[in-house]
Amino acid sequence: MSGKVSSVSRGSERLAARRRSRRRRMRIAFGVFFLLLGIGITYALWQSAVRISDIQIVGAEPSFAEIARSAMQGSYLGIIPRDSIFFFPASHIRADIIATHQNVAAVSLSRSGFTGLTVKVDTRVPVARWCGAPSDSTRFDIVADCYVFDANGIVYAATSTVPLLNTFTVYQSLAAPEEDQIFDTILGKTLLNAEKLPAAFDFARQLAAFGSPISFVVFRNDEVDAYFESGARVTYLLGDEQNAFTALISAKGQLNISDPTLKYIDVRFPGKIYLKRTEQLK
Repeated sequence: MSGKVSSVSRGSERLAARRRSRRRRMRIAFGVFFLLLGIGITYALWQSAVRISDIQIVGAEPSFAEIARSAMQGSYLGIIPRDSIFFFPASHIRADIIATHQNVAAVSLSRSGFTGLTVKVDTRVPVARWCGAPSDSTRFDIVADCYVFDANGIVYAATSTVPLLNTFTVYQSLAAPEEDQIFDTILGKTLLNAEKLPAAFDFARQLAAFGSPISFVVFRNDEVDAYFESGARVTYLLGDEQNAFTALISAKGQLNISDPTLKYIDVRFPGKIYLKRTEQLK
């Protein structure tokens, strides 16, 4: 009886050994297969038929292509080329272009076949000239160290000859600590309350209907002073442009912006408008 049990036991052991051997051979076979597959894919990725050789620039100078080529130099871990049409470093290319050209707002990349890359560049539109944060000693008739900013309130370049959407000069604090407001760090910073600025600028342009264009727009916390070229100013609350304009329109017959005695018009209070003249200040 014991002989039969021993024989069955040895048979089970041989069957288990064959199964282990079969599994080991299958693992080795799969390992060799995936190794060869990886080698094949790597070899294919290094072929010129799937590597970027042609870069088209849309919306900017052709020299931008050199920035993209520089970002695609080399390989990932020595295995995959960085100029592969499947694995090119899109985020790196965008970051390098924006870092070297402050006037670039956005960069989009798209494949053109298996060897081409199209880089579309959107440049910032200069909204107006910004000359720093206002202070009690600020002379608005003296312009120095000014920059331009875009529709998102981002300061991106020193004042240039590029035409601006608005001719008036803006004085506003940056959305950053005062100690960071120096020349080396000012580019790329954003103006405070940037999301509210478009409405304020629309209001400033509307004020020209009263007989004189606006020269300066000065933001002081939640209050705005819009200075006419004639010298008078309108003071109102930031974000309350519609009510301020309605109040001014209702009193337009009483307003003479070219009057040299008119100092300022105060429309900060709902339903009321206050005028200050030179003789009233004596």
